[in-house]
Amino acid sequence: MVEGRLLSILLLLQARGRMTAPQLAREFEVSIRTILRDIDQLSFAGIPVYAERGRAGGFQLMDGYRTKLTGLSQPEAEAIFLAGLPGPAAELGLSSLLSAARLKLLAALPAQVQPGAERIASRFHLDPTGWFRDADPTPFLQIVARAVWDERCVMLRYGQGDGPARTAAPLGLVLKGGVWYLIAQGGKTIRTYRVANIQDVSLLDDVVVRPKDFDLAAHWDSASRDYEAGVYRVHAEVRLSPKGRALLRMLGPHVVAAADDTASEPDKAGWVRCTLPIESEDDGVRELLRLADDVEVVGPPDLRAKMTATIEALSRRYAKA
Repeated sequence: MVEGRLLSILLLLQARGRMTAPQLAREFEVSIRTILRDIDQLSFAGIPVYAERGRAGGFQLMDGYRTKLTGLSQPEAEAIFLAGLPGPAAELGLSSLLSAARLKLLAALPAQVQPGAERIASRFHLDPTGWFRDADPTPFLQIVARAVWDERCVMLRYGQGDGPARTAAPLGLVLKGGVWYLIAQGGKTIRTYRVANIQDVSLLDDVVVRPKDFDLAAHWDSASRDYEAGVYRVHAEVRLSPKGRALLRMLGPHVVAAADDTASEPDKAGWVRCTLPIESEDDGVRELLRLADDVEVVGPPDLRAKMTATIEALSRRYAKA
């Protein structure tokens, strides 16, 4: 525990430069007194860490000091190589840089750790695109990625048609289910753009001013929940057979979770009654028909009527054959 924290402090100082004792204490969720003892232990071990007093003071390493990654454990090294799988990096135009970085990291690892880390590339492959679909065409992905990295605003044309170009301040890129999304601010609004729907983009000289305390992962998590809540605006009351309940996975995890949360006790035949979220009545008919005779729509009345009319129309059509 202590040894791991000492190594983490060393790597953090190497990466960030000067840090104060309170900053380090918050980072590792320990007391300032513990951090001071840790700094003393690093000094006793011969690490050239020193302190500067004053408002701009803190702890830092002697200029030019770089540690070797001798403290990296086998699982940690393997995790780093697993995180460096090449698919998304190639889309971003970083495959050659990733390969060079992996070689340098491998060379810096202790001899006993190298074989396990090197095996990752031959054991795991990441293919983020779903079955029966191609990856989105993203001709502007690398330009967008450069804007995100360099913190430069962009002028982009988005969506269908010849709509007006807009200025946006890129805040981050997200890869979700094989689809790239740009998170960018326009005015006071933070929006999500599907990169494949960008018709044109150009870099501007204006520097992005990131909102204070903006956290990309937290924003994406919140925006995803809001999107799902906004998409599913209607609810269907249904009865499901045991097979129908198993088939719900075709309709997505949000629907499965709703069914689990609202399911009644099974009747003698194993059927349960539950409430499912759907985008609209028309979409609900199309989706629920995928469950065939393992679902019965109980309500609302308009949805049941549309389901009945659709099934009757299908019955008449197939009766003519």
